Amino acid sequence: MRASIYKPAQNAMQSGRAAGDRWVLEYQPESPPAADPLMGYTSSSDMQRQVRLEFDSRDDAVAYAERQGIAYQVAAEKERVVKPASYSDNFRFSRQQPWTH
Repeated sequence: MRASIYKPAQNAMQSGRAAGDRWVLEYQPESPPAADPLMGYTSSSDMQRQVRLEFDSRDDAVAYAERQGIAYQVAAEKERVVKPASYSDNFRFSRQQPWTH
């Protein structure tokens, strides 16, 4: 049983940074999902796939995994890239894309 520790990406519909400092520990699947032959539902007998633990820091998640004897891998944290833009750029004469409406 192996776990992944990572910092999840921010929702594309939100611009706030309130929930962006959480780290997640998720177990990697041990068996592939199987389709039920009668109904076609996808199911799995792997109960660890439902476990998702959140931590305040990467160190807390690593300490938990080591305390519980869980093999883990830590994904590197990605930096947030913000492209500055202004509303007036939509109406600029030297606009790169043609006006659509």
